[in-house]
Amino acid sequence: MTNNKNEPRVLALILGGGKGTRLYPLTKERSKPAVSFGGKYRIVDIPISNCINSGYKKIYLLTQFNSASLHLHITNSYNFDRFSSGFVEILAAEQTLEHSGWYEGTADSVRKGLVHCRSQHPTHYIILSGDQLYRMDLRAFFEAHLKSNADISVATTAVTREAASGFGIMQIDSNNKINSFIEKPAKDMDIESWKIPQESRGALPANKKYLASMGIYIFNTEALEKVLDSSFTDFGKEIIPHAIKQMNVNSYIFDGYWEDIGTIKNFYDANIQLTDINPQFNFYEEDEPIYTHMRNLPPSKINSAQMTATLTSEGCVITDCKIHRSIIGLRSIIENNTVLDGVVMMGADFYETREEKNTNKKKNIPTLGIGRNCHITKAIIDKNARIGNNVRINVDGKKYEDGDHGSFYSADGIIVIRKGAVIPDGTVI
Repeated sequence: MTNNKNEPRVLALILGGGKGTRLYPLTKERSKPAVSFGGKYRIVDIPISNCINSGYKKIYLLTQFNSASLHLHITNSYNFDRFSSGFVEILAAEQTLEHSGWYEGTADSVRKGLVHCRSQHPTHYIILSGDQLYRMDLRAFFEAHLKSNADISVATTAVTREAASGFGIMQIDSNNKINSFIEKPAKDMDIESWKIPQESRGALPANKKYLASMGIYIFNTEALEKVLDSSFTDFGKEIIPHAIKQMNVNSYIFDGYWEDIGTIKNFYDANIQLTDINPQFNFYEEDEPIYTHMRNLPPSKINSAQMTATLTSEGCVITDCKIHRSIIGLRSIIENNTVLDGVVMMGADFYETREEKNTNKKKNIPTLGIGRNCHITKAIIDKNARIGNNVRINVDGKKYEDGDHGSFYSADGIIVIRKGAVIPDGTVI
């Protein structure tokens, strides 16, 4: 952005998310945006990178729940040079003389953070979720907002009738103005009149006939101040439906890949899809990189392995293994004769010293990583897990009810090995 005072001044607000119960146990000790993704990234790197790549470098991240690891990641990852006016700063929930409670919802978090945002004198706010997977040219979104003369613009994505029951659905006219909103219409509800007008369809897939809110918004500053001068606590359920009745609210139809990775299944599928030859979300975009913490790790050492359709991060040591369609995270150690198929391995935060390994061996504690002769399929292995030798996970046809099973968690047939879990030699899950 230029320094011309007449130019729009855009401030980006990224919502750090709540308890993230649907992504448990990955969110037991961290917030959703801080969960590892794609081997070396965190989920929050996606919206931050979208902002930076679009030229919007004034970014506040609003946090509250289990935010320590997220704060550390932001501090280590995003430092603009001293000649830039850009920043990525944390706005953590705080007690003041005006309010003493926690954030009560997405809108409430922005309301309580406005006192800090006003010092940037923004003309517009872009509000983003911290736990979605997509690439969007936010500048194009903003230019469409200006062109529409809207007070508020809502990014929307086309969905099928079946999927519509899981989203807030928008009804628009031929000029993309939003006339009505309905929250998660029942599967047997008649919403035929809510179909996307032909004039707005463009090249959208024929089976996707309804518009779902992506939880991404642009507000004129005056409009945001006005809607937050209320008791409403949530943008999707309260602010937007109320604003539609009083303001000019526009739909920006996004036709690219977008995934809300708020459940274990969605998170697992989104990771595994990265291994496709032509993935829907592609990290290999030279002009639009996804930024993250720059680590001084050694290159991965592959002593011998048969690896297909696999992403391997830095600092790994892999010996005589067969790995297929998997994500191997930072500092992963995988010993000989182990087979991984459809595994999301998040890696480790540190390497063990020789002394630590010897001490743990005397206590019959496996070393960090995966031991010898293991066979693991359709699993997520959280950070710093210790899996012993001759361990079998999700390969013997045993079914588990969704939920907590001690050292592991089951969800939709996916086994999640907890962060820091110790799985002894010979364990069968």
